[in-house]
Amino acid sequence: MTSRERFLNVMNYQPVDRNLYGMWIGWWPETQQRWETEGYDPAVGHGFAIDPVLWYGGWFFPNPPFAYEVVEETDTTITYINHEGILMRERKDNRYSSMPQFLRFPVETREDFHQFWATRMQPDLAARIGADYVQQLTALRDRQAPLIVVADRWGGFFGGLRNMTGVERLCTLFYDDPAFVEEMMDATADFLIAVMDQILDYTDVDVFGFWEDMGFKTGPLLGPEMARKYMLPRYKRVVDHLMARGVKLFSLDSDGDITKLLPVWVDAGINILYPFEVQCGMDVNAVRREFGRDLRMWCGIDKRALAIGPEAIDVELRRVQPLVQEGGYIPGLDHSMPPDIPYANFRYFMERLWELVNGRL
Repeated sequence: MTSRERFLNVMNYQPVDRNLYGMWIGWWPETQQRWETEGYDPAVGHGFAIDPVLWYGGWFFPNPPFAYEVVEETDTTITYINHEGILMRERKDNRYSSMPQFLRFPVETREDFHQFWATRMQPDLAARIGADYVQQLTALRDRQAPLIVVADRWGGFFGGLRNMTGVERLCTLFYDDPAFVEEMMDATADFLIAVMDQILDYTDVDVFGFWEDMGFKTGPLLGPEMARKYMLPRYKRVVDHLMARGVKLFSLDSDGDITKLLPVWVDAGINILYPFEVQCGMDVNAVRREFGRDLRMWCGIDKRALAIGPEAIDVELRRVQPLVQEGGYIPGLDHSMPPDIPYANFRYFMERLWELVNGRL
């Protein structure tokens, strides 16, 4: 089977030659630095033939991007404005793995929002994809791999808003100025529909993905009542519109403990969720028992097992084995791999994962 045929059959509980292999395999820069001392050659790669996936996640960011501007620099930190207009401070060592400080966000008032949206969030595919976007999109029609278009950090009704206002400001706006929150959500829904309408004029899409990242270890940043009141209608508008254009699968990415939000997202028509962080209490088997086959899942394998060793890895793979056998699930780690994972353990995981997806574990 082609990667696309395999993907669609797994998602629709149809027979396959095997499950997909190696999706969402990523690691921190520090992890690679460690692995290079343990035998990994970045010029050669890891050598495992993972299934190809056409994944586009950069078409929805503020455009034109904000100019990179260094505001302050010390021996240990650098403070700068990033491409999204966020003023942030990062450590100079391990800057891509440590958590930055977010100091100021581009939207503080309604006027800021109107200016931001008018200048940065227009659905101009020539600017977002390229002047030859028609040719690029048309060429995707004959693909052999699944096409997953994810709106990434600007494809959600909490995540996207928090990138403009910051988490604390957004959370208080739900109480202090809910009309402003709704205005930003409606603008986001309009934007997603406008971009996707043009894309769907030239190619079909296997999955459209939202992005939220609105969970901490013990629960979501927004309660389910608020999510149902404010977010659900906007999800529905986007999902219903794109379903009418032929899109059948809708994913949502959120880290953390999202248990309380699952019913809201399922009611919105979202039928794929990921990554199900195990250390936050997320269990893909329990989710399947509660929501059945209507909700497909990706990932959900505890990355911490790879730091422990082969026995722990086998336990994790066997834990998700029933879902691999049932369908509607693609096995993968619940986040990228930190540097406490030895290269030998990564290789053991990939070898055993191959056995799992082929039904030989």
